[in-house]
Amino acid sequence: MLVKVGATLSCTAIFGKPSPPCYNPRTLAPQPTLFNKLVIIGVGLIGGSVALAARQAGLVSRIVGVGHAGENMENALRLGVIDGIEPAEQAVHDADFVLLAMPVGQMPQVMAAIAPHLVGHAVVTDAGSTKGDVVAAARANLGDKLPNFVPGHPIAGAEKSGVLAARAELFQDKNVVLTPLPETNPTAVQKTEALWQDCGAKVSRMSPEAHDKVFAAVSHLPHVLAFALVEEIACRLNADQLFGFAAGGFRDFSRIAGSSPEMWRDICLANRDAMLAELDAYTAQLARIRALIEASDGVNLAELFEHARNARTVWAESQTRK
Repeated sequence: MLVKVGATLSCTAIFGKPSPPCYNPRTLAPQPTLFNKLVIIGVGLIGGSVALAARQAGLVSRIVGVGHAGENMENALRLGVIDGIEPAEQAVHDADFVLLAMPVGQMPQVMAAIAPHLVGHAVVTDAGSTKGDVVAAARANLGDKLPNFVPGHPIAGAEKSGVLAARAELFQDKNVVLTPLPETNPTAVQKTEALWQDCGAKVSRMSPEAHDKVFAAVSHLPHVLAFALVEEIACRLNADQLFGFAAGGFRDFSRIAGSSPEMWRDICLANRDAMLAELDAYTAQLARIRALIEASDGVNLAELFEHARNARTVWAESQTRK
């Protein structure tokens, strides 16, 4: 069950120790920073956008990035997305808040590496698109730091990846789902909510299990379908001809096939059971449509399309009212 978080928290609501004043651009009132040091492990689209939004909102004094040496991290530093680059163990030893924004397949290794070096008050959250596997990794690797871990999932993104795609407004009016555990420290949850809300997001909560079932249907399956359609056409002998005539409909449907293959591989495998159930349901629906076409059953085919169109219209109108 999805539960909307009631009260809106800001960086004035909670902070662990005295810190210098900043200005929240939404109120123009002087406020204390929420964190002295924010560490982002995985400075790509999501991690980089959190850095930009947090800096714009005046939530943090210093932002340190962790990632593989190379062009992406060099760009993050050059563009001022982060203030410095440090190895994970060094970065987290004096961090107030740590965001794990790398692919979910890397969570166990990174959690094991940072756990011994986290200070007692440090809050850790993630931005993974699956939660069951991330929670399992946290239980296995964070030890006595587990109560300060708040599983999370920002429902925002783009077909492009990497820090060059990051933007401060990415989370504006977007949903972020938190899936805190029974043992999660309430203060850690409040600080995580405050970070996301001051980055412009709307925060909700649900259980990890419910999260993975919901997003298998409305996020993970659509990405797989987009990849599958493009792959099917790309493997044809006349692929160049087909792509040459593809237009708006194909572009709209296939847009998310431009997303990170590594990330979506990890998501599919991490959410395996829910994904298989959704693929079975979708395959059954395709079989139904195929049977109607084979039988030249235009009446029932039109009814199916009409029902789907109406459902999509209701959903789209609900989005414009938000």
